Amino acid sequence: MYHKPVMLSECLDGLAIKPEGTYVDVTFGGGGHSRGILSQLTTGRLLAFDQDSDAISNQIEDDRFTFINQNFRFLTNFLRFYKAFPVDGILADLGVSSHQLDQADRGFSTRFDAELDLRMDKKSSLTAKEIINRYTTEDLIKIFREFGELTNSYRIALKLTEARGAGEINTTLQLKEILQPFAERGKENKFFAKIFQALRIEVNGELDALKEMLIQTTKAIKPGGRLVVMAYHSLEDRLVKNFMKTGNFEGTPNKDFFGNLQAPFSPVSRKPLIASEIEIIENNRARSAKLRIAERNHGEE
Repeated sequence: MYHKPVMLSECLDGLAIKPEGTYVDVTFGGGGHSRGILSQLTTGRLLAFDQDSDAISNQIEDDRFTFINQNFRFLTNFLRFYKAFPVDGILADLGVSSHQLDQADRGFSTRFDAELDLRMDKKSSLTAKEIINRYTTEDLIKIFREFGELTNSYRIALKLTEARGAGEINTTLQLKEILQPFAERGKENKFFAKIFQALRIEVNGELDALKEMLIQTTKAIKPGGRLVVMAYHSLEDRLVKNFMKTGNFEGTPNKDFFGNLQAPFSPVSRKPLIASEIEIIENNRARSAKLRIAERNHGEE
């Protein structure tokens, strides 16, 4: 197991686990959350998704456990295939795993010099290097503005397209050297985290995959079942919050003739849960985590 699961007890409480129920961990990673779920099951079963082939080596030897080496956007297809549809609860921990950050050659971390990669699925053809060297200035502006929430995305994109005129930009170190002038003194790490976040979301189509998965949960989770999602940046958290509240990603309330809110889920708490100060000291990854929990409503969505 290669990462300490963030807010483990809060996630397990949020799922309100029935010992005989069927659950899904759509972001298996190091398997920490999955092991926690299994520890509370008797005759129940757990299915886990992870598109990263490195996660295969963390599989759990347990008859109640099924590992699926696929992107969670294929949730419904595989739950039907394994005759596990619908389920009692779904957990998603949307953070990059510690293992991915610690593997220098994957290019996820700003700490190491490595090839610009950032693929969650190593079989995918699009890499960060491809984006930096082939995308138009306009496309780069869009990525850094929308996915990195960077206010100076125009100047950043322009600088990159100018710099690549002198030769390919292949490594994280090259990228950081080119963009160093835009990093505010004392806040360099935060700036580069946003750059890498923007590239990672584009490489992996993360927001589209998240939307596809969330839409499928309206059918995949039984009435009364739970959806538990942990997000690490505002783009994901906003999508999750709006979806849990209204059933759409814009956050537009859908009301019936009598003015009652029509939504597939009801949030269990109004505000997201955050990690305790003690957990943040012990596990830095928990610092930016926001955990939201919703219950599947009975009746039509």
